[in-house]
Amino acid sequence: MVSADQATDGYAAVFFVDGGQVARQMRASEFGAFLDGYVGLSDLAETDVKAVQVELSNDLLVRSLVFFRIWFDEEGRADSHWNIPIEELAKQGSKGPDMGGGPIRLVCRSQCPEPRFAKDLWDPDMTPGNNHFQAIRKAVEANSLKFRKIEPAQEEEIPVLSADSGGAPEQEDASNSADRSRLAQLIREQRLRIKTLQSVHRDSLSDIQREHRLEMQGLRSELSDIEQKYERQRLSNEQLKKRLSERNEQYLTMQEQITSRGEEKKRDDANADAELVLLREQLERKERELELRDDKIAVLEQETQELRDREPPENSIMEHLKNQSVFLVAYHPGVGHITLPYADIETYFNGPVSYAAERCGLNEPAYREWLEHYEDPVCKHTGKGRKTCGEPIMRVSQPAEFRPGVDDRCEKHQG
Repeated sequence: MVSADQATDGYAAVFFVDGGQVARQMRASEFGAFLDGYVGLSDLAETDVKAVQVELSNDLLVRSLVFFRIWFDEEGRADSHWNIPIEELAKQGSKGPDMGGGPIRLVCRSQCPEPRFAKDLWDPDMTPGNNHFQAIRKAVEANSLKFRKIEPAQEEEIPVLSADSGGAPEQEDASNSADRSRLAQLIREQRLRIKTLQSVHRDSLSDIQREHRLEMQGLRSELSDIEQKYERQRLSNEQLKKRLSERNEQYLTMQEQITSRGEEKKRDDANADAELVLLREQLERKERELELRDDKIAVLEQETQELRDREPPENSIMEHLKNQSVFLVAYHPGVGHITLPYADIETYFNGPVSYAAERCGLNEPAYREWLEHYEDPVCKHTGKGRKTCGEPIMRVSQPAEFRPGVDDRCEKHQG
């Protein structure tokens, strides 16, 4: 009897991979039920799963592998929009490693016959100790899905006697052909490993760059919040000083009034003294508040400076940049590629054009004027009606050699 997962010439299964191991196995019909939404897997809710479509021969040898991704929603059901034709891709796969039955047909992100599906695929790891091909081969040999192994019929070997001694060259040719086949297989496996390593490197670099951007955005946001807080404290301090100055003027005016009244207003001295004491107490209280505000401002300034001078967190992108195990490179016309020192990173992001102009030995307006000429080398002469000439001219490739009014004019308007 042939099961629903057995074609006329083999079997099909789907393996879920976690790390370097096969975490779950199912027959092709079971996987089809997941795709149709009949059942779900609660332990895979909201998970992007790495899976492998495995096609086996009747004697349970791997014939093709398709490494694909599939998303499971919050209920553990397969993405209803997932429609990768893995069976068709398996038929078009390129030659891959020999997993016991000759080179398999392999489809992965770096070796995809249909480029539009490459983003939904993934590359296997071929490093020793974490080799996905070895893990898949072990899972197939374990045969936990209980596929019935059908041994191929053995052809009876009938010895043939040669009339002459020409058998040795034929054996030598057969040996050479086998060596060439093994060498070709080894080259294909090494090329596949190189492609997968390049893919892993690109993904790792992309993750590092994304983490760096997020970290830089967080630092800039934190610095901006501190600067805003400092500015609010400064404005509050100025207002307090202004009010204190007004109170001092009131106090001096009152003193002058009390002194000028003379003897006829001695009866009011007691009230004036009491008011004077009250004003002095208010003045002392305001002075103490002012001192506290000054202390707060000093603490904020110190925190701002410490934030700017603090060491980056261990194993962070900023630490790698500071230790120069990772370099930040920027490109600007006229300067080329610039490897940014750690100390210049903040300066650069505060004004990239100004930084590039300084590297060229120019001020920012002069560099921008050259940059406008470099990006659009036409005559900038303006005639009647404010109409620009626009005649194409020779581009000056070096900012320091650019002469405004001369190099951005055609021969007709240089005079």
